[in-house]
Amino acid sequence: METRNPRRWWILIVLCLSTLVLVVDSMALTVAVPSMTEDIGASAQDTQWILDSYILVFAGLLLTSGSLGDRFGRRKIMIIGLLLFGAASLAATFCTNPGEVIAVRTAMGVGGALIMPSTLSILITVFDEEERGKAMAAWGSVSMLGLVGSPVLGGVLIDHFSWHSIFFINVPVVALAVLAGLTLMPESKAPWQKADPLGAVLSAVGMTALVWWIIELPQHGALGGHAGITLAVAVLALVGFVVWENVTAAPMVPLVLFKHRNFSGGSLSLSLVQIGNGGLLLVLTQYLQFVLGYSPVKAGLAFVPLAVAALAGNTAGAQLTAKIGHRFVILAGMLLMVASFALLTTVSVDSGFTVPAVALGLLGLGAGLAMPAAVGALMGTIPADKAGVGSALNDTIQQAGTALGIAILGSLLSSGYADEMPADAPAQAKQSIAGALAVAHGDSGLVHAARQAFTDSMSTTFTVSAIGVLTAAVLATLVMRDSKDSKDSKGEQATEAPAPAEELAV
Repeated sequence: METRNPRRWWILIVLCLSTLVLVVDSMALTVAVPSMTEDIGASAQDTQWILDSYILVFAGLLLTSGSLGDRFGRRKIMIIGLLLFGAASLAATFCTNPGEVIAVRTAMGVGGALIMPSTLSILITVFDEEERGKAMAAWGSVSMLGLVGSPVLGGVLIDHFSWHSIFFINVPVVALAVLAGLTLMPESKAPWQKADPLGAVLSAVGMTALVWWIIELPQHGALGGHAGITLAVAVLALVGFVVWENVTAAPMVPLVLFKHRNFSGGSLSLSLVQIGNGGLLLVLTQYLQFVLGYSPVKAGLAFVPLAVAALAGNTAGAQLTAKIGHRFVILAGMLLMVASFALLTTVSVDSGFTVPAVALGLLGLGAGLAMPAAVGALMGTIPADKAGVGSALNDTIQQAGTALGIAILGSLLSSGYADEMPADAPAQAKQSIAGALAVAHGDSGLVHAARQAFTDSMSTTFTVSAIGVLTAAVLATLVMRDSKDSKDSKGEQATEAPAPAEELAV
């Protein structure tokens, strides 16, 4: 039996810091957008590119960066990513126009793509199966705290400083993560294998085109404008990627993982959950600020029930998974999430914050139970020599789900809002609730109509979310297996054979 790394819990802190910087940056930026765009004179299209340039590069490079980690060293790739992310964040504090901000966001996307697969792959190689659940729960808890706390942090920073502080806050966190990574973390990589440049190009082109198409869905529809060409490029590149990975002697991505029920079921169910969750923070933040009139800081604090419940769920989930297996923990967690979305469909203009607070508590508890258990189950199927690219494959599927969720739910919200608004309302008021409040000028009737239209369309989006997560729960329960159950088939046994030994060098 292998000796456990004595510094593994310190290593986990480094991994949490590395993940935290990505979560905080993404969420805090959404709070900073109004102040930033006004200061640098960004148009609506500039703002869209500021937000989308990061996700396009990030999603497009995940598989390649995971493969690079396996090939050249996961710690090395993660630290390179952190240095690039930190340098780009520092550069952002000197930006004075939209083009410069888009450029640094693109560089941050490259850095983020190098960081993300490495953190999860290092985690599953440092912790054995017995302790992996606790480590996953801690890692998930830190991510949830970052997700909830970053809008509050963003609001406080903008109130006291400029929007540049949103980027500068990344620098000390990155510096601490790099220093800790170099001193505490061992290097890990897979046995050397031939490079797969064609696979890297096809995956990058295919994922970038797919996410770009998803982002453009609300504006142009599935085939409007250049959407048809973008979709064709995505399909051709991704189909070509799958074909090539199945015939090449040294594939970048082990697609054979999808033959394992826990990996395929876990990945697909998590992507459905991400579709359901995709627009949650965006929708609820608008509800809190534009319907209830909360400030950005107060709106961020309103998500505290989500964070507290998620921490409780993570703690309980790790213990329950050890006792009854991951499958029923995932089912219980996802059903709680369905109940949360169902409760959110009942929210009206006069509901106040009580119903959303209860719903956020249920959502946090459910996500705290289900998400670490699902990720832990599917990551447990990945051979050690493919930990980086296997982690990246899971990240990529979830990123596509998140992007699709934001596109679908955002489109449903905006179209539903426009349909619910009075026919004689000003054009700007029909575009968004923010637009309606901006042109109301004391017209209480228009303000009430906008708030009513928003909450009605919000109920529709949460109904779709509930259906998505319920489907994920059913899929996970039917397809996935606990480790003791997976011994029932010879095919599963073959997939669960001991992973190849890794090359470890402190």
